[in-house]
Amino acid sequence: MKWLLLLSLTLLAGCTPVGVSIRVGPTSEPLVASPVLELGEGRGTPRDRIAMIVVRGLITDTPTTGLLGESTAPIDEMVKQLKMAAADDNVKAVVLRIDSPGGTVAGSETAYLEVRDFIEKTGKPVVISMGEVATSGGYYLALAGDHIVAEPSTLTGSIGVIIPTFNASEGLGRLGIRTRFITSGPNKDLANPLAPMRDGHYEILEDVLRDYYASFLSLVLRRRPGLIPEEVPAATDGRVMTGNTAAAIGLVDSLGGVRKAMQEAMTRASLERAVLVRYGSSANAPRTAYAIAETPRPLLADQSTSLMRIDGASLGTGALGLRPGVGYYVWIP
Repeated sequence: MKWLLLLSLTLLAGCTPVGVSIRVGPTSEPLVASPVLELGEGRGTPRDRIAMIVVRGLITDTPTTGLLGESTAPIDEMVKQLKMAAADDNVKAVVLRIDSPGGTVAGSETAYLEVRDFIEKTGKPVVISMGEVATSGGYYLALAGDHIVAEPSTLTGSIGVIIPTFNASEGLGRLGIRTRFITSGPNKDLANPLAPMRDGHYEILEDVLRDYYASFLSLVLRRRPGLIPEEVPAATDGRVMTGNTAAAIGLVDSLGGVRKAMQEAMTRASLERAVLVRYGSSANAPRTAYAIAETPRPLLADQSTSLMRIDGASLGTGALGLRPGVGYYVWIP
């Protein structure tokens, strides 16, 4: 056994450097801008930068908890990097890369307004680059940009709203469990999951949903004037579509990847040459434009499908861990 141990140590020593690093939760290390792509002609190192900011996962302003601990809220991370791009005079434009199935109604609206505020205050253009998925709230956020570039195979669309509800009263009744809530009014316990379902409650939620949807539809029509009128009913009925289809009907402007989005950003910033930078810690700097780096991918759930948690975090909503009664611009595959 001793010679096996010595052999193992020798092999490990011969394979240096050897290191294993496991980071749980958000990092507190300061972010730095790492060059990941350069475009344009000329000699020397260009000072002009295009900042690439990635929004990945469920769009919400609250941290997401999963198997590896708590992850930074996507909106918090996005706003932090927008502030860095605003303060850097060498950053002339932003490429906002979206890889998200959507998020809460409030979260999606907040992210949209933050991007619009950045554009209005700095005058720096923002070009959207869609990744694998940019649906519902992800598409809502994309509408904030000056130009939308989608991969041909990107899944996008899913324009609509969902308010998940859950009701366990019948099952509890079979177990002999009865619940009674004392309320100040008939609608105070709206869609209570532990009380028998009442149609009047769901009618109220449907009114809220219609209001949310009207806002989403109005934004689409206002921000996408090139959307083919005949395609509006189908494009906004909640269906998903590929980037190819979205480009054909006018939901996105052009097809391509990060390189295409960067070129569009350079054109809008009147640049002939620039370097694309990604924000990340110096210890884990991104190597290419497609690196995850320090932009965390919030877990879309607690990585479980528990049927009921009375604390309101998840009530039979499956993999996404959606909260009952909360409005979402999200696509649930």
